[in-house]
Amino acid sequence: MAATIDKIAWIHLDNGRILSTRSRGKDVYYIPGGKREPGETDLDTLVREIREELAVTIVPATARHLGTFQAQAHGHAHGVMVRMTCYTADHQGTPVPSSEIEELVWLAYRDRDRVSPVDQIIFDHLHRTGRLH
Repeated sequence: MAATIDKIAWIHLDNGRILSTRSRGKDVYYIPGGKREPGETDLDTLVREIREELAVTIVPATARHLGTFQAQAHGHAHGVMVRMTCYTADHQGTPVPSSEIEELVWLAYRDRDRVSPVDQIIFDHLHRTGRLH
């Protein structure tokens, strides 16, 4: 049975663009978020990862499940999948690169080829639903 990486992601949209991040040493952009630690709920992981990566505070009461998406994990052996559970949520503070994050960018649908495979599926979903231009 193939391994699945369980990740939680924050979908932050503004004027038809999505906030994306690039980690040090990586060549593609990723929607911010990360892997669950033992015992964490989705919301626990979302709050912790976004605080660590972007130095902002997610407002837990505003978190809404947007969807769960799965694809081949970028940079991993064939058959290793990533399952990305995505949430929208309000936040406090201004996102800035923190921890392993080197760069923040606002991407549009035309930037789809610059993101990981699972993010491409998310971009397609957001574009089809009119949220990503």
